[in-house]
Amino acid sequence: MDGLGSEVSGSATKSGPRGAPARRYPVVHVQGTSAIRRPLLVLAVCAVAAVLYVARDFLIPTAGAIVLALILTPVANTIERLRLPPAAAAGASVVLLSLGFAALLAISIPALANWLDQGPVLTYNVEKKLEGLRKSLAIVQEVSKQVEQAASGAPPQPQPGKPPPEKVVVRDTSLLTQLATTTPGVLLQVGYAGVLAFMLLAHRNTHRRQILRMPAAYQTRLRLARMMRDINDRVGHYLFSLCVVYGCVAAVATAALWLLGFPNAIVWGVLMGIASFVPFIGPLVMITVVALVALLTFDDWARIVAAPASLLAIHLLESQFVTPMFLSRRCALNAVAVFTAIALLGWMWGAIGAIVAVPLLILVSTIAAHLPSLRWLDVLLSDLRPVSARVAHKPSLASATVPFKPLQPKPQRRRFAAAK
Repeated sequence: MDGLGSEVSGSATKSGPRGAPARRYPVVHVQGTSAIRRPLLVLAVCAVAAVLYVARDFLIPTAGAIVLALILTPVANTIERLRLPPAAAAGASVVLLSLGFAALLAISIPALANWLDQGPVLTYNVEKKLEGLRKSLAIVQEVSKQVEQAASGAPPQPQPGKPPPEKVVVRDTSLLTQLATTTPGVLLQVGYAGVLAFMLLAHRNTHRRQILRMPAAYQTRLRLARMMRDINDRVGHYLFSLCVVYGCVAAVATAALWLLGFPNAIVWGVLMGIASFVPFIGPLVMITVVALVALLTFDDWARIVAAPASLLAIHLLESQFVTPMFLSRRCALNAVAVFTAIALLGWMWGAIGAIVAVPLLILVSTIAAHLPSLRWLDVLLSDLRPVSARVAHKPSLASATVPFKPLQPKPQRRRFAAAK
């Protein structure tokens, strides 16, 4: 038998009582414990998915805080250049972000209240506009029913004189009750995410030094240093650049809708910018919602069609020209991986999970590029080069291109006391 690494099938003997024949037991040696690792890997993936779903109330604000800290890192670094301490720079970054969200809420809440007040009027307008379509569908349905009766040869059934009894549905909870029960939990999660983002920003240098002191081997420290520097450069700056681009998308969408006379144009423009963080799905959903709102609001079909068409043109211009031109290709991800991550986290965590799916996927891809055991994951997630080229060479990261050589300590000379 060559060893445990070889795969051998044979038999082992066990001595029995005297005079009794020895019993033989089959022995199978598994090569590289692959038969054990694969089921354990499947169980580990299932366990991680279950934890992500069960602990979503805690993990959603935690993931949001990590993404916010990565986005605000360039802002905090810029503020620190004004000779402010890290805690003050982190506090200023979080305060600026909070003021932006507060301004958005101050604008959107009156608009939503106005929409709720005008609900019956809007419903009447929709029914009036769709009256012709409803009549056409009723005629088509009646004709199809007559054709089915003629084909089956059954006589037409007489209409009953007594109408069916109406069903009365009693709602257990109202909208105000649902808001009163869900608002405290949402406020706690938002507060936790803001405090955690502030702490990650304020103590980021201290945490980096502490993590570098953990491993004893020099090569492991070097790999961790490269990984953290690439997370700062590749992920942080890329996400901040995305925020700038999508902010411009929100401004242009707001201007286009305002020129068309769209109600609450700034709210819909900002929502268009936020929806751009969810590739493939977010912009299309927002364009569809804007088309429905235009159908409710306008009477002429020119503006009804122009509102979603303008948003579609802005999205195509941003996704096909602006983002590939001004952003680096280092964070290009596989489209299938992006769509799967958005669908999975959106199913587990809702809308927040769909928004943070791409930033978390970029973070995972950056970490996997520095770990030899996870290099296959970086190859699957990345969309830079063919697989063979990525396997043959190291990933094209900023900090991994310069080779580092460990410094050899100088030999110490032993001093001997001269004997007299």
